[in-house]
Amino acid sequence: MELIVVGAGPGDPELITLKAINALKRADVILYDNLANKILLDYKKDSCELVYVGKTPYQKYNSQEEIHALIKENAQKHEVVVRLKGGDPFVFGRGMEEIIFARGIGMKTSYIPGITSMLAIGLCDIPLTHRGVSEGLWIVTGTKKDGSLSRDIELALQSKTTLVIYMGMKNLPFIIEAAIKAGKPNTSAALIQNASLPSMKMVKGNLCDLHDLATQHEITHPALIVIGDVTQVMP
Repeated sequence: MELIVVGAGPGDPELITLKAINALKRADVILYDNLANKILLDYKKDSCELVYVGKTPYQKYNSQEEIHALIKENAQKHEVVVRLKGGDPFVFGRGMEEIIFARGIGMKTSYIPGITSMLAIGLCDIPLTHRGVSEGLWIVTGTKKDGSLSRDIELALQSKTTLVIYMGMKNLPFIIEAAIKAGKPNTSAALIQNASLPSMKMVKGNLCDLHDLATQHEITHPALIVIGDVTQVMP
């Protein structure tokens, strides 16, 4: 029994590694997320089974416990189980939780990195770092397990580094509130939805205006919030 946790990349089906494609070709069953491009499933062999496990934000989806149960159930029927996850499984993807579970039931496991959506913001001419502009990079979740805002966002707003917030659209008003408290309401920022896909949208503006801009341009999840002067490197 083997579980291969595979990163599907940010959405563009060409942004997947050769190693990931080879794993999909080996799979006896593929458990895939909502954010994994369905075109990638065409790499499967004819006998491979497909199991959709949801994971649509803020909608009904399989719980992590239910996904673990599906891994166990399919491991009893198949030799190679591929868990296809959007972006990179180890960047807010809960990939390690699934590997820990699989090892706990005696499965061999491996991990294939994917291009996380944060890297795809370069397609919008926004570098994560830029000489003389950004001194580093913070990557923070916008919604903790209990639904609250991570205090790391407040700390990051005090620095001159680029701040990328995943899963933050629901808490965008609270992020703006934190920026106001930090005296940084006019910090340059951007919202990017569906990075790398034809449906990609982007808006730029001051951080305090992002909620209004999101409403005006109909930008919702899945989207990244990028805060820092790197958003203005390319006018």
